[in-house]
Amino acid sequence: MVSPAKKRKITPVSNEQLDAADGTSPKSPVEASENVPAEASVASEPPALSEEPSTTDAKTASKPAAASSDRAARFAALKARATDSARSNLQAAQDEAARGAVDQNLLNNLSRRSDIARHKLLQAETEESDGKGAFERKRAWDYTIEESERWDERMAERKSRRDNNAFQDYGAEAGKIYDRQVRELEKSSGRAKAEYDASKKAMLERAARQGDLEIVELENGEMVAIDNDGRFYATEDSTGFVEQKPNKQNVDRLVEDLRKAEEVRLKKRKDRRGGVDEGDVSYINEKNKQFNAKLGRFYDRYTVGIREAFERGTAL
Repeated sequence: MVSPAKKRKITPVSNEQLDAADGTSPKSPVEASENVPAEASVASEPPALSEEPSTTDAKTASKPAAASSDRAARFAALKARATDSARSNLQAAQDEAARGAVDQNLLNNLSRRSDIARHKLLQAETEESDGKGAFERKRAWDYTIEESERWDERMAERKSRRDNNAFQDYGAEAGKIYDRQVRELEKSSGRAKAEYDASKKAMLERAARQGDLEIVELENGEMVAIDNDGRFYATEDSTGFVEQKPNKQNVDRLVEDLRKAEEVRLKKRKDRRGGVDEGDVSYINEKNKQFNAKLGRFYDRYTVGIREAFERGTAL
């Protein structure tokens, strides 16, 4: 059996021993440092700090601060605007609620009564100081002769219309409706009335040339068109209306006139009833109310029990 070999202890060799083996004397630390290459010394020196990076860093740091201040200013402006808008909206809502709580018709009535009271007070004070009739005399100082004449004509026309308001016959009623529609034409800036007069004049001249009409001058100078054979003025046998093609504006005006006449008729009928409470409302408008009343006159005696059973919720 072979015994294991003994391990030899190796002593580390120092630098002095290596130098002695090479036949050179050991160098001092100063000499060793002198023999270090220049590149190593240069590499060991710390790099000098330049001034340009510091300036760039300062600018870079100032940009976020400026952007942050700009955003803060804009946010403050938006916040102030939102506050002002909320305040104005609240004030507008309060004003609207206040206006809605007050009846506008009542305000108009009070204003009208106040104006009438001031007028009467001024009239009484003027007549007390200057005698009876002084108020109308002083107020007439501001009117011209033309204005006074137009006012007198207007009052006389109003009085005549009021006197002739009662029903006479259907011809008179048609004449009043015609006059009212002509006045409505005059109110529309005179343009519709001028177009109507021009078309009427052209139609009369054409009928006169064809021999349907005869133009006669009266003693007072007024020109009158006389229908010779009854073909010009419409009668129950006339068919000339089928050839007429009115424009859209005239049709719209006719529809508006019919609508206004229907509203006036229903309003007068409602006023004649005196606004009596009729209990449950079973209609949607005046026409439907009339139809329901007509049905009720004929069928209530048969359907009253059925309606009461439905209202009680009992079986038929």
